[in-house]
Amino acid sequence: MTRLVLASTSPARLALLRAGGIEPTTISPGVDEEALTARSIEAGLIDTTAHMVQILAKAKAEAVLNHPDAAGAIVIGCDSSLDFDGKALGKPHEADVARDRWRSMRGRAGTLFSGHWVIDNRNPVAGQLPPAAGRVSSTIVHFADISDAEIEAYVATGEPLKVAGAFTIDGLGGAFLRSIEGDAHTVIGLSLPVLRELVISLGVEYPSLWNK
Repeated sequence: MTRLVLASTSPARLALLRAGGIEPTTISPGVDEEALTARSIEAGLIDTTAHMVQILAKAKAEAVLNHPDAAGAIVIGCDSSLDFDGKALGKPHEADVARDRWRSMRGRAGTLFSGHWVIDNRNPVAGQLPPAAGRVSSTIVHFADISDAEIEAYVATGEPLKVAGAFTIDGLGGAFLRSIEGDAHTVIGLSLPVLRELVISLGVEYPSLWNK
């Protein structure tokens, strides 16, 4: 069996991995996403939402490498953001922000990007960066034309305040999505097909990650 470390405390990503037969070790990466994004934009490293989520996913995976629990394991970092009208929408945090977003998004569509960065930390060598691979997946999300009352009720639950784009597909918000074009796992924030392809590229057999 190959151990997997998830550089995230996201309940949705953890539940997704568990449903896929993987029981990861979770480590909080402690990355200041806003500060890193600002520095990366200033340095000219980010000009699309896809670039942003990949840089953040890489930073999260690398942030936990020196943690004792990450030694001898495959490490994955992820980040997600909704691209809507050319803007990257992360977690709204505030009710007013989530409410305004839903009023703009309802009846329309956006693209959810999830960045993945996988590091093979099974045989770390001092002074050397371990092998790594990354990829961004994207899924088009079509939002239902929900009412003001539904928006108020959804925002009042608190769920949209804590998730990228102010919605979920695997929670209360799933009822407010009309359809998606692409991998549903991407919308949750971690694509199992992408994880499989990345670990294979690093010489790991995907079934070895299963704990069941």
